[in-house]
Amino acid sequence: MPFYIIPAIDLIDGKCVRLTQGDYNQKKVYNEDPVAVAQSFEDAGIMRLHLVDLDGAKAKKIVNWRVLEDIANKTNLHIDFGGGIRSNKDVAIAFDAGARQITGGSIAVKDPETFLGWLDRYGPERIILGADAKAGKIAINGWQESTEQSLSEYIAHYLKKGISYAICTDIEKDGMQQGPSFELYESLLKEHTSLRLIASGGVGSLEDLQKLKQMGLHGAIVGKAIYEGSINLQELAEGL
Repeated sequence: MPFYIIPAIDLIDGKCVRLTQGDYNQKKVYNEDPVAVAQSFEDAGIMRLHLVDLDGAKAKKIVNWRVLEDIANKTNLHIDFGGGIRSNKDVAIAFDAGARQITGGSIAVKDPETFLGWLDRYGPERIILGADAKAGKIAINGWQESTEQSLSEYIAHYLKKGISYAICTDIEKDGMQQGPSFELYESLLKEHTSLRLIASGGVGSLEDLQKLKQMGLHGAIVGKAIYEGSINLQELAEGL
Protein backbone atom coordinates (compact mmCIF):
# COMPACT_ATOMS: atom_id res chain seq x y z
CA MET A 1 0.00 0.00 0.00
CA PRO A 2 1.25 3.51 -0.75
CA PHE A 3 1.75 5.99 2.05
CA TYR A 4 1.29 9.63 1.09
CA ILE A 5 2.93 12.57 2.79
CA ILE A 6 0.52 15.47 2.37
CA PRO A 7 1.70 18.96 3.34
CA ALA A 8 -1.06 21.35 4.39
CA ILE A 9 -1.70 24.93 3.41
CA ASP A 10 -4.36 26.69 5.48
CA LEU A 11 -5.73 29.90 4.01
CA ILE A 12 -6.95 33.07 5.67
CA ASP A 13 -7.21 36.24 3.54
CA GLY A 14 -5.40 34.36 0.78
CA LYS A 15 -2.33 33.88 2.99
CA CYS A 16 -0.67 30.73 4.26
CA VAL A 17 -1.36 30.46 8.00
CA ARG A 18 -1.45 27.88 10.78
CA LEU A 19 -3.75 27.72 13.77
CA THR A 20 -3.16 25.88 17.03
CA GLN A 21 -5.89 23.42 18.04
CA GLY A 22 -8.20 25.05 15.50
CA ASP A 23 -8.21 28.36 17.40
CA TYR A 24 -8.56 31.34 15.04
CA ASN A 25 -7.12 33.53 17.81
CA GLN A 26 -3.92 31.49 17.70
CA LYS A 27 -3.12 32.33 14.09
CA LYS A 28 0.37 32.70 12.65
CA VAL A 29 1.00 33.89 9.08
CA TYR A 30 3.87 31.94 7.53
CA ASN A 31 3.79 33.17 3.96
CA GLU A 32 1.73 35.65 1.99
CA ASP A 33 2.22 33.65 -1.21
CA PRO A 34 0.64 30.19 -0.93
CA VAL A 35 1.43 29.44 -4.58
CA ALA A 36 5.15 29.79 -3.85
CA VAL A 37 4.74 27.50 -0.83
CA ALA A 38 2.98 24.89 -2.95
CA GLN A 39 5.69 25.14 -5.60
CA SER A 40 8.34 24.55 -2.93
CA PHE A 41 6.56 21.33 -1.96
CA GLU A 42 6.49 20.17 -5.57
CA ASP A 43 10.14 21.14 -6.10
CA ALA A 44 11.05 18.91 -3.14
CA GLY A 45 9.40 15.93 -4.85
CA ILE A 46 6.12 15.93 -2.94
CA MET A 47 3.05 15.06 -5.00
CA ARG A 48 0.06 15.93 -2.82
CA LEU A 49 -1.39 18.95 -1.06
CA HIS A 50 -4.11 19.42 1.55
CA LEU A 51 -5.54 22.91 0.99
CA VAL A 52 -7.92 24.27 3.61
CA ASP A 53 -10.07 27.37 3.21
CA LEU A 54 -10.35 28.60 6.82
CA ASP A 55 -12.25 31.69 5.67
CA GLY A 56 -14.67 29.32 3.96
CA ALA A 57 -15.04 27.21 7.10
CA LYS A 58 -16.19 30.33 8.96
CA ALA A 59 -18.33 31.70 6.13
CA LYS A 60 -19.92 28.28 5.43
CA LYS A 61 -19.17 28.66 1.72
CA ILE A 62 -16.09 28.44 -0.46
CA VAL A 63 -14.04 31.68 -0.33
CA ASN A 64 -10.43 31.14 -1.40
CA TRP A 65 -11.12 29.28 -4.64
CA ARG A 66 -8.89 31.58 -6.68
CA VAL A 67 -5.89 30.48 -4.62
CA LEU A 68 -6.85 26.88 -5.37
CA GLU A 69 -7.06 27.74 -9.06
CA ASP A 70 -3.64 29.45 -9.00
CA ILE A 71 -1.97 26.50 -7.29
CA ALA A 72 -3.64 23.99 -9.63
CA ASN A 73 -2.55 25.99 -12.68
CA LYS A 74 1.04 26.50 -11.51
CA THR A 75 1.80 23.05 -10.07
CA ASN A 76 0.97 19.42 -10.83
CA LEU A 77 0.11 18.67 -7.21
CA HIS A 78 -2.80 16.37 -6.42
CA ILE A 79 -4.89 18.78 -4.33
CA ASP A 80 -7.58 17.87 -1.88
CA PHE A 81 -9.57 20.94 -0.90
CA GLY A 82 -11.75 21.54 2.12
CA GLY A 83 -13.21 24.25 4.30
CA GLY A 84 -16.67 25.70 3.84
CA ILE A 85 -17.87 23.33 1.15
CA ARG A 86 -21.59 23.20 1.87
CA SER A 87 -23.41 23.23 -1.46
CA ASN A 88 -23.40 21.60 -4.88
CA LYS A 89 -22.20 24.94 -6.23
CA ASP A 90 -19.22 24.92 -3.84
CA VAL A 91 -18.22 21.43 -4.99
CA ALA A 92 -18.48 22.43 -8.64
CA ILE A 93 -16.36 25.54 -8.00
CA ALA A 94 -13.68 23.48 -6.22
CA PHE A 95 -13.45 20.86 -8.96
CA ASP A 96 -13.58 23.46 -11.74
CA ALA A 97 -10.75 25.34 -10.00
CA GLY A 98 -8.56 22.23 -10.08
CA ALA A 99 -9.15 20.21 -6.92
CA ARG A 100 -8.69 16.47 -7.47
CA GLN A 101 -10.59 15.62 -4.28
CA ILE A 102 -12.74 17.57 -1.85
CA THR A 103 -13.16 17.01 1.86
CA GLY A 104 -16.61 17.32 3.41
CA GLY A 105 -16.61 17.80 7.15
CA SER A 106 -19.43 19.81 8.70
CA ILE A 107 -21.72 19.11 5.75
CA ALA A 108 -21.55 15.35 6.40
CA VAL A 109 -22.87 15.99 9.93
CA LYS A 110 -25.37 18.75 9.22
CA ASP A 111 -26.68 17.68 5.83
CA PRO A 112 -25.80 14.04 5.11
CA GLU A 113 -28.23 13.88 2.19
CA THR A 114 -26.27 16.54 0.29
CA PHE A 115 -22.94 14.92 1.17
CA LEU A 116 -24.15 11.51 -0.02
CA GLY A 117 -25.36 13.17 -3.20
CA TRP A 118 -21.78 14.26 -3.89
CA LEU A 119 -20.54 10.75 -3.16
CA ASP A 120 -23.07 9.36 -5.61
CA ARG A 121 -22.28 11.92 -8.30
CA TYR A 122 -18.48 12.07 -8.10
CA GLY A 123 -17.62 8.70 -6.57
CA PRO A 124 -15.59 7.64 -3.52
CA GLU A 125 -12.24 8.43 -5.18
CA ARG A 126 -13.05 12.16 -5.22
CA ILE A 127 -14.99 12.67 -1.98
CA ILE A 128 -13.15 12.48 1.37
CA LEU A 129 -14.95 12.34 4.70
CA GLY A 130 -13.58 14.90 7.15
CA ALA A 131 -13.89 13.20 10.53
CA ASP A 132 -12.40 15.57 13.09
CA ALA A 133 -12.75 14.80 16.76
CA LYS A 134 -12.23 16.12 20.24
CA ALA A 135 -12.29 13.59 23.10
CA GLY A 136 -13.61 10.96 20.67
CA LYS A 137 -16.58 13.09 19.53
CA ILE A 138 -17.05 14.69 16.12
CA ALA A 139 -16.38 18.45 15.91
CA ILE A 140 -17.55 20.73 13.10
CA ASN A 141 -17.65 24.32 11.80
CA GLY A 142 -13.90 24.83 11.76
CA TRP A 143 -13.80 22.88 15.06
CA GLN A 144 -15.76 25.62 16.77
CA GLU A 145 -18.66 23.28 17.60
CA SER A 146 -18.61 19.88 19.29
CA THR A 147 -21.23 17.18 18.78
CA GLU A 148 -22.17 14.05 20.71
CA GLN A 149 -21.46 11.75 17.77
CA SER A 150 -18.85 9.03 18.34
CA LEU A 151 -15.99 9.24 15.85
CA SER A 152 -15.87 5.48 15.26
CA GLU A 153 -19.63 5.12 14.80
CA TYR A 154 -19.63 8.11 12.46
CA ILE A 155 -16.95 6.55 10.25
CA ALA A 156 -18.74 3.17 10.31
CA HIS A 157 -21.95 4.84 9.14
CA TYR A 158 -20.27 6.46 6.14
CA LEU A 159 -18.29 3.36 5.21
CA LYS A 160 -21.64 1.58 4.82
CA LYS A 161 -22.73 4.42 2.55
CA GLY A 162 -19.71 3.93 0.27
CA ILE A 163 -17.01 6.30 1.51
CA SER A 164 -13.41 5.10 1.05
CA TYR A 165 -11.28 7.96 2.41
CA ALA A 166 -11.36 9.78 5.73
CA ILE A 167 -9.12 12.49 7.13
CA CYS A 168 -9.16 12.25 10.89
CA THR A 169 -7.79 15.03 13.07
CA ASP A 170 -7.51 14.83 16.83
CA ILE A 171 -8.06 18.52 17.53
CA GLU A 172 -6.24 18.39 20.85
CA LYS A 173 -3.08 17.32 18.97
CA ASP A 174 -3.35 19.80 16.12
CA GLY A 175 -0.47 22.23 15.83
CA MET A 176 1.22 20.92 18.96
CA GLN A 177 3.97 18.86 17.23
CA GLN A 178 3.88 16.41 20.15
CA GLY A 179 3.02 13.33 18.11
CA PRO A 180 -0.18 12.14 16.43
CA SER A 181 -2.94 10.12 18.09
CA PHE A 182 -1.39 6.73 17.36
CA GLU A 183 -3.78 4.84 19.63
CA LEU A 184 -6.80 6.49 18.03
CA TYR A 185 -5.65 5.63 14.51
CA GLU A 186 -4.71 2.09 15.48
CA SER A 187 -8.18 1.60 16.94
CA LEU A 188 -9.90 3.02 13.86
CA LEU A 189 -7.88 0.82 11.50
CA LYS A 190 -8.72 -2.29 13.52
CA GLU A 191 -12.42 -1.45 13.53
CA HIS A 192 -12.62 -0.33 9.90
CA THR A 193 -10.25 -2.46 7.85
CA SER A 194 -11.36 -1.14 4.45
CA LEU A 195 -10.86 2.52 5.40
CA ARG A 196 -8.16 4.58 3.69
CA LEU A 197 -7.31 6.63 6.74
CA ILE A 198 -5.33 9.87 6.56
CA ALA A 199 -3.88 11.13 9.84
CA SER A 200 -3.84 14.82 10.64
CA GLY A 201 -2.59 16.72 13.66
CA GLY A 202 0.44 16.44 15.89
CA VAL A 203 3.08 15.23 13.43
CA GLY A 204 6.40 16.61 14.66
CA SER A 205 9.10 14.35 13.21
CA LEU A 206 10.02 11.86 10.51
CA GLU A 207 9.75 9.17 13.18
CA ASP A 208 6.06 10.03 13.64
CA LEU A 209 5.53 9.55 9.91
CA GLN A 210 7.45 6.28 9.84
CA LYS A 211 5.25 4.92 12.61
CA LEU A 212 2.04 5.98 10.84
CA LYS A 213 3.26 4.31 7.66
CA GLN A 214 4.07 1.08 9.51
CA MET A 215 0.61 1.12 11.09
CA GLY A 216 -0.96 0.98 7.64
CA LEU A 217 -2.38 4.46 7.24
CA HIS A 218 -3.03 5.73 3.72
CA GLY A 219 -1.29 9.02 4.40
CA ALA A 220 -0.49 11.79 6.86
CA ILE A 221 -1.02 15.53 6.69
CA VAL A 222 1.91 17.63 7.89
CA GLY A 223 1.57 21.31 8.68
CA LYS A 224 3.28 23.25 11.41
CA ALA A 225 6.28 20.89 11.59
CA ILE A 226 7.22 21.99 8.06
CA TYR A 227 6.67 25.69 8.66
CA GLU A 228 8.54 25.70 11.96
CA GLY A 229 11.45 23.75 10.45
CA SER A 230 11.02 20.64 12.63
CA ILE A 231 10.90 18.57 9.45
CA ASN A 232 13.06 19.44 6.47
CA LEU A 233 11.19 19.33 3.16
CA GLN A 234 13.89 17.36 1.37
CA GLU A 235 14.08 14.86 4.21
CA LEU A 236 10.32 14.62 4.12
CA ALA A 237 10.27 13.76 0.42
CA GLU A 238 13.14 11.29 0.66
CA GLY A 239 12.76 9.87 4.15
CA LEU A 240 9.84 7.54 3.54
